[in-house]
Amino acid sequence: MNQEQAEVFSVQALGWLAGSDELLPVFLGATGASQDDLRNRLDEPEFLGSVLDFLMLNDHWVIACCDALGHPYDTPMQARQALPGGTQVNWT
Repeated sequence: MNQEQAEVFSVQALGWLAGSDELLPVFLGATGASQDDLRNRLDEPEFLGSVLDFLMLNDHWVIACCDALGHPYDTPMQARQALPGGTQVNWT
């Protein structure tokens, strides 16, 4: 997956996340993002990486998102690796 494909998937995942009344407040609280950030930072690969980092915190979220978007379950991981900071391993 290249960076452009990763960005497209990340925007789709953000759209899925924004449509969830339960997960959106959790995402906003966990990342410190605002509603304005959801609209204004769609062209920032680092922000899109944070969307995928959040999504991948929970296997159920990954499954639900990928099912809704029609993607294989490893797509978030592949997309994250194609975005800035995605190749850095953090074991904390």
